[in-house]
Amino acid sequence: MPIRRLPEHLINRIAAGEVVERPASALKELVENSMDSGATRIVVRLSSGGIDKVEVIDDGCGMSAEEMALALERHATSKLPGDDIEGVETLGFRGEALPSIASVSRLMLESRVRGAEGWSRIVDNGDLLEEGPAALPPGTRVVVENLFAKVPARRKFLRTPRSEYAAAADAIRRLAMARPDIGFTLEHDGRRNISVQPGETRPERVAALTDRQLIENSVVVDYDRGTARLEGVASLPTFNRGVADHQYLFVNGRPVKDRLLIGAVRGAYQDLLARDRHPVLALFLTVPAGEVDVNVHPAKTEVRFREPANIRGLIVGGLRHALDEAGFRSVQRPSAAALGNWQAEPVGAQPGQASTAYPQGYPPGQQQGFQQRPSFFTPPPAPDQGSVWEQSPGYQPAPEGKAEAAEAPVPDVTTHPLGIARGQVSETYIVAEAEDGLVIVDQHAAHERLVLERMNRAMAEGGVASQGLLVPEVVDLDESACDALEERIGELAEMGLELERFGPKAMLVRATPAMLGAGDTKGLVTDLADEIAAYDQHLSLKEKLDHVAATMACHGSVRAGRVLNVAEMNALLREMEVTPHSGQCNHGRPTWVKLGHGDIEKLFGRK
Repeated sequence: MPIRRLPEHLINRIAAGEVVERPASALKELVENSMDSGATRIVVRLSSGGIDKVEVIDDGCGMSAEEMALALERHATSKLPGDDIEGVETLGFRGEALPSIASVSRLMLESRVRGAEGWSRIVDNGDLLEEGPAALPPGTRVVVENLFAKVPARRKFLRTPRSEYAAAADAIRRLAMARPDIGFTLEHDGRRNISVQPGETRPERVAALTDRQLIENSVVVDYDRGTARLEGVASLPTFNRGVADHQYLFVNGRPVKDRLLIGAVRGAYQDLLARDRHPVLALFLTVPAGEVDVNVHPAKTEVRFREPANIRGLIVGGLRHALDEAGFRSVQRPSAAALGNWQAEPVGAQPGQASTAYPQGYPPGQQQGFQQRPSFFTPPPAPDQGSVWEQSPGYQPAPEGKAEAAEAPVPDVTTHPLGIARGQVSETYIVAEAEDGLVIVDQHAAHERLVLERMNRAMAEGGVASQGLLVPEVVDLDESACDALEERIGELAEMGLELERFGPKAMLVRATPAMLGAGDTKGLVTDLADEIAAYDQHLSLKEKLDHVAATMACHGSVRAGRVLNVAEMNALLREMEVTPHSGQCNHGRPTWVKLGHGDIEKLFGRK
């Protein structure tokens, strides 16, 4: 077959295949043009997810009739003033978006420059239908109808209107985050779904487009390294999602979906979140134009960095620095569902009478001895017998609080953010009184985080101190587990755990990390073998060490079910207040929650 030059309409359709994959792709190109035109407000209207209609209106600089004709030609652009393609600073510069979209749809382009008359051009699948004067305010209006109507092979691959709308809304959300100085409105089938005003701060814009609660449960990122700068908003580890769809990444103001950046985010949160949980964040990376190639992908969604290792270090360092400064913060408010579980006392019961809600005088399954407090009601004893309550088969005496002799003055509540310990519930939760409410701490989760942070500091300072066992302990394991541990003997020794191979199916433990104290040595080694077997092939060395440290910390922490005295509880609270990341355990769950005075008053009907 001889070589031939393709006709213009076919060239445009080929170009459209690179740029216009779905309605969201066309919408992204049109809105980027509006943003580059200096617009302060952009209105987007969609019908059937954009399949039937996409309309974009802006108040930008507009175009003259001659410029509109050029804009509908291939390789014509106003976004590349010189020949330095690497120095481009606009969102798009290929000059193919409008002609590509016009080649696979019916496109109406209207525009007006301030102080001049408006003009309109209508193109139907690459053919100019009409042009002439148009009445409109300064700016540009683009209407795209019946996308791929004459390209059935492409149209049949479009998804449902709901799916197409979701993709379009995501594109608008990302572009709106990049420019908080521009107001955006998105309407779908006559219903307004997104509306943000110009002039918002970046945290306000990100929260408005993701979750309003993000403002209270996030940290501000502002970090420099050389000529690169990282800014944005990142959620606390305890404010997370089950999917990574709520991570928005930008390079020089351009929304991207880059594997390097996504991997760096995962690395920053690796010992703060479980592997199936993901943070909510929006990060804005600014680098010199010569250090990044934005022309890797036709849709500009991928980039390539000259020094990828430096960029990864910038993101990990910036996020960890911001999270470290958050200290012991966590998502402090209990969930509405948890508050809803509080039960009010049945109304109408008089002292000495059974409640109408419970004919027996107590809820089903609850023993009588816990229903009535002796200080409020004491049944009269039968002659020469104990109390009628004591005669009941299920009788147990009412629980009593135990007061401890004060050995030192009680600390001042106002000087400690996590308050002063007042007691322990279920031998698991520490109850403390703070200046602004009631604090409940999960003692195991909190201490687990504290031990991990101690191990991390010790590792950074040269290694974890070990404590030799008086009698070395033999741990029986599978041969494969022994092999996995034997390969990591050197790394485990740096963490204070000294192991030796003891036959084909056993390991000899000579020392354990001193900070863990006496514990279940066999359980620790068994769990470490499982961790290494599960993650050894998929994680970097740093990530493997983090998993090992987390497993050790879990074994060395205060367990649920251990009774603590007041001094121990207060010591735990004080260490939490000065330890970074103590607001969440090693799996991203909160270690403490606060029930504010207002919440307590609501429970008792005072508000």
